[in-house]
Amino acid sequence: MRLGVMCSGNGSNFENIHHACPKHEIVIMVYNKKKAKARKRAENLNIPSCYSKNEDDIIALFKAYEVDMIVMAGWMKVVSKKFCDEFAGRIINLHPSLLPKYKGLHAVEQALKAGEDETGCTVHFVNEFLDSGAIIKQQVVPILPGDTVESLTRAIQQAEHSLLPSVINAF
Repeated sequence: MRLGVMCSGNGSNFENIHHACPKHEIVIMVYNKKKAKARKRAENLNIPSCYSKNEDDIIALFKAYEVDMIVMAGWMKVVSKKFCDEFAGRIINLHPSLLPKYKGLHAVEQALKAGEDETGCTVHFVNEFLDSGAIIKQQVVPILPGDTVESLTRAIQQAEHSLLPSVINAF
């Protein structure tokens, strides 16, 4: 498959996809924050990347690169119905909670504040509603005594690094 990846930050899941999904090709990575470290990762991996906040431009870019699937790997912006309709059934998102719990930002903090015993990560299809598309697969991460936002975030990221490639490779 030809993958288009969308990032807003560090890009560790983007780089992990590159290494863990060798039968697929990341043909373009789009980032929407100028200081996103994902841009440097793309450069180091010789993967074309583009900065854009404009959905129409992103749609055109993914069409020009003939992507088969779009992977939101740390994309911190809700996409429109138009975007979802353009790539219906071909957009997946990685979210750091066991959806439907803790949608949106600060999911790790929400799980800790709620006193949960476990949390995790979810890969789901994207629709125009925040973190509400059909769930594809989840991975549970226990919340350990003494966990902080930082330690739990690291544990969830480790789970993400196995979950997301397993979903992509299953397509």
